Amino acid sequence: MTKTRFATLVLPIAALLAAGQAIAAPADEARAHFQAIAAGDLPALMQGYAEGARFEWVGGPLDGSYAGSEAIRAVWSKFAAAQGGPLKLAVDKLEESANPKGATVSAHVLFEGKAAIKVRYVLTLREGKIVSEIWQIDPKLNLAAAY
Repeated sequence: MTKTRFATLVLPIAALLAAGQAIAAPADEARAHFQAIAAGDLPALMQGYAEGARFEWVGGPLDGSYAGSEAIRAVWSKFAAAQGGPLKLAVDKLEESANPKGATVSAHVLFEGKAAIKVRYVLTLREGKIVSEIWQIDPKLNLAAAY
């Protein structure tokens, strides 16, 4: 095989492998999202959303449907202000389903600060960005994970 032919075959494969390493696994994206919420890190949190993302908050004082980055940023700002300081975080039963079109990650998540907030979380990601998010407050949620 000539050098030119070898480069023609190997370079595209190397580029694909490098691109694959740059994209985090959906479960890792979800964990980073949960950590940004717990830390109150609004810039890191907002970086995870795709343009036109939708956020369904079910239960509690922030119950509602939010569409687009401005509305989502506003609700997270209210949440961070109400909770104050960093929150303790526990994640349990994290599951990922993925195919070439996107991924869904679900988890039981506990955020604890002024109050314990048990959340059944569902995130849908496309191209590594959140396009749909469901935050279902569930006081009866059973979390086996420890801090």
